[in-house]
Amino acid sequence: MPTVHVLPHPVLCPGGMDFEGRRGTSLCEGMLRAGLAIEHACDMVAACATCHVHVRQGGASLTEADEAESDQLDNAWGLDAQSRLACCVRLGDADLVVELPRHTRNHAREQ
Repeated sequence: MPTVHVLPHPVLCPGGMDFEGRRGTSLCEGMLRAGLAIEHACDMVAACATCHVHVRQGGASLTEADEAESDQLDNAWGLDAQSRLACCVRLGDADLVVELPRHTRNHAREQ
């Protein structure tokens, strides 16, 4: 099982966290199961970009973003070359290091 290391986030995960994910599940599902309250306003169907994350290590092991994910990523805050939607990232065999952006598109719960 891959290990996911989430870097510290001042609100959602001040101390950072590590968890083991199940191969084939989405990164978003894994974070929620581990107790991290990541935004997912569209209920994980790649329609909102609120689960935007930066995959800082291990990204080369992931499948490339498809057209639907890429279209939504255009709307994400703080987009960079390592940006992905956590609902679209499927955990494989490789460990990941993930950084949560400081802000999300969910204005109802903006930090």
